[in-house]
Amino acid sequence: MTKQIAVIGLGRFGVSVASTLCALGNDVLVIDRSESKIQNISQDVTHAVQADATNETVLKELGLSNFEMAIVAIGTDIKSSVLSTILLKKLGIPHVIARANDDLHGSILERIGADIVTYPEREMGIKIAQGVTLAEVSDYMSVVAGYGVAKLAAPPYLVGEKLSDLGFGYKERWEVAVFLIQRGDEVIVTPTPGQKIEAGDILVLAGSNEKLEKLLAEARKNKKEE
Repeated sequence: MTKQIAVIGLGRFGVSVASTLCALGNDVLVIDRSESKIQNISQDVTHAVQADATNETVLKELGLSNFEMAIVAIGTDIKSSVLSTILLKKLGIPHVIARANDDLHGSILERIGADIVTYPEREMGIKIAQGVTLAEVSDYMSVVAGYGVAKLAAPPYLVGEKLSDLGFGYKERWEVAVFLIQRGDEVIVTPTPGQKIEAGDILVLAGSNEKLEKLLAEARKNKKEE
């Protein structure tokens, strides 16, 4: 089901979150003060607006009070992170997820009403240490609580098949989107359902951790049977 989600701040974390959520079929609005950052992501999200997310009037004019979720992805500017979170909760957004750099920052965000506080760098380290060390996966990144991006070297049993026939897509069998295919020096952005997988392809997948794990478990199973 499509959700209206706002992402505040376009550092690497914010860009990754916004692009992934949009690839999963959500209506995504991104807000950042930087015109160049807005221009760079404008083709990858539903709406991209250059604005100050610490200005309550601006947020009201953008209709943020109608959104189901907002993600404050601001990193180093703690003041802006805190002010944005306060205003988003004041506007009545049901779910506000805020990024924290450290425990103190996280504690402040919790006290002012953030529904979920996420620590991207810490969570990535935990994921790696706990065993997202599958042979088939060359990289993994947690983008928001419960969702991530993984790179999968295309197993032989997928080669020659169309993405649509394999059940990729946020509404399809796996509920996992393929939003990039790395093919040698070529990068295929948002491949079409009719795109065929070739030997040596690297698939960049986005989805919930649960769905990604099911897909990777299937890949491991087929690898053992080969």
